[in-house]
Amino acid sequence: MKNIILSLTLMVGIVFSAGATSNKSYSIDYIQGEGDVTGIKLAMQYHVDWLKQYSEHLNMYFESSLNLWEYGAENEYDSNLVLAISPVIQYPIAQLANKPIFVEFGIGVSLLDDTVFAGKNVSTHYQFEDRLGLVMQFGKNNQQSVALRYFHYSNAGFKRPNPGLDFIALNYTRFY
Repeated sequence: MKNIILSLTLMVGIVFSAGATSNKSYSIDYIQGEGDVTGIKLAMQYHVDWLKQYSEHLNMYFESSLNLWEYGAENEYDSNLVLAISPVIQYPIAQLANKPIFVEFGIGVSLLDDTVFAGKNVSTHYQFEDRLGLVMQFGKNNQQSVALRYFHYSNAGFKRPNPGLDFIALNYTRFY
């Protein structure tokens, strides 16, 4: 467990140092999972231009987030706190009312507080965070966005059982 926390801390440090020359944004997600699972995700995003040398259309950001998942009724309540960091790549696919729409994907790492959640034993505190989403920017200078994202958390079969956890998220982001 100590190595996982140390690794996540190191990765967050790298992202924060990259953030010194990048644009930042802050976001909030409402999360709906399988069954009665709901949650909220607060995130900071550091936008970098590392992929512009390959294509002017590719955008990349690193997201560090804090998630709180909840499950069940008050008398049988379960919660899970999750820290995650993910590199995310975006590519424009369309425009609506002259506002860009992007498809995005990313694979990051996360640290779950509890390995048993919502009736599932996911075996490890360390999980991969996979995402696929549609994002639309809007507002003055496209300084805001909304997104619909699918998230999947899994330990990639490193330990059994590995049922995975699936979520749909509705997101709002503000760029600074």
